[in-house]
Amino acid sequence: QVQVVESGGGSVQAGGSLRLSCAASGALYRSSYMAWFRQGPGKERKGVATLNRHNGTTFYADSVKGRFTVSEDNAKTTVYLQMNSLKPEDTAMYYCAASDHRTVWLDSVDVRSYKYWGQGTQVTVSS
Repeated sequence: QVQVVESGGGSVQAGGSLRLSCAASGALYRSSYMAWFRQGPGKERKGVATLNRHNGTTFYADSVKGRFTVSEDNAKTTVYLQMNSLKPEDTAMYYCAASDHRTVWLDSVDVRSYKYWGQGTQVTVSS
């Protein structure tokens, strides 16, 4: 079992920055991928940034490329999402997710690829 807990959300004006944290614990050896998803009101949950914990490969949605950065600490227990140049359209609930190698893998931004989810942290960007 893997547990993930997000923190760091809040309200910020357009152009500002926030850093989200995802504290992971448990059987992390099962999680090759960690990812950040977001879900706006009435919208589907979509992948924002993903991280391959074995080789460090990252992926970003086009909407955040160049503005967001996903990283992991040296202890490999916390994953961060640095968000710069925030826009009102970035407003959403942000979720951290961890994969499980025993679960069918589709692709890094498919919600079905991830077994473990946090409760989410709200990010609100005002214009």
